[in-house]
Amino acid sequence: MLLIVGLGNPGSRYARNRHNVGFQVADLLAARHGLGFDRSQHQALVASGIIAGQRVLLAKPQTYMNESGRVVAPLARFYKIPPEALMVIFDDLDLPQGTTRLRPQGGAGGHNGMRSLIDHLGTDNFPRLRIGIGRPPGQMDPAAYVLQDFRPEEEREMAVVRQEAADAIELWLREGLPAAMNRYNT
Repeated sequence: MLLIVGLGNPGSRYARNRHNVGFQVADLLAARHGLGFDRSQHQALVASGIIAGQRVLLAKPQTYMNESGRVVAPLARFYKIPPEALMVIFDDLDLPQGTTRLRPQGGAGGHNGMRSLIDHLGTDNFPRLRIGIGRPPGQMDPAAYVLQDFRPEEEREMAVVRQEAADAIELWLREGLPAAMNRYNT
């Protein structure tokens, strides 16, 4: 089984926020494959089934972003999922909006959700899909920026980006990380 985790904050108040793009892609993957986030396990909403011929568990931690590791590490241990079989989808301020980057491993890069995952998993050696949300304008506080919804013109672009991100995850499942990186990191 492979574990695909979308990072975000729980609740309708945050659903369309920039910081919740990980949840948004997880929801899209579930919808594409007729899976429902119909149960809770280890403080995560989970959906399980087959995507691209692979048995997967989709998870959306229901703690706040900064505590995501408290949820993901117990899930991974329970299902005996090694780090290389984990994919984390999250927003990235340091990538231009609309950019996606798959990586086999890496540091937190200032992202508190990723820092929590690395701390609780005890490794940074797991694949991730970073989705660029760009930097805040002017002197705006990054914490306030990530909790804003996308503006209507940004939302049109991000709708396409979420589809591409789901395509990238499906390619990872079918052909592996190098193939997905070659196709979607250009």
